Amino acid sequence: MAANNTLSLRLVFEKDKLNGLNFLDWLCDLRIVLKQEQKLYVIEQQLPIKPSGNALGADRDAHKNRLDDMVDVGCLMLATMNPELQKQHEDMVAYDMIKHLKELYQGQARLSKLGFPLGQELATDVILQSFPDSYN
Repeated sequence: MAANNTLSLRLVFEKDKLNGLNFLDWLCDLRIVLKQEQKLYVIEQQLPIKPSGNALGADRDAHKNRLDDMVDVGCLMLATMNPELQKQHEDMVAYDMIKHLKELYQGQARLSKLGFPLGQELATDVILQSFPDSYN
């Protein structure tokens, strides 16, 4: 039964892939899916340091499970991005992807929090202006 719930919630990503203009909606959908799958921590916390060789088996297993969740979430995130964003983020882990995406689209996020409606043209201008000069 849980697998069916997971599949049905992931369907929210079929409508639109992340393209930058829809970052806030995409992030909201991602958080809902990850919360349901009990993997939200993957984008909220960095992966802890690998346990030492003499660590308890339970600690090593927990770390391996976190690594597995990190890979699953990273693949989900990449699969829900447009090709350009996929190429930019394919070598990052999920936590770093979210951090980078928030940096890229922080202007969009700030205006949205203020309740300022963004049309597509204005959102594009805001996003382009938020890129560092090195992005050219």
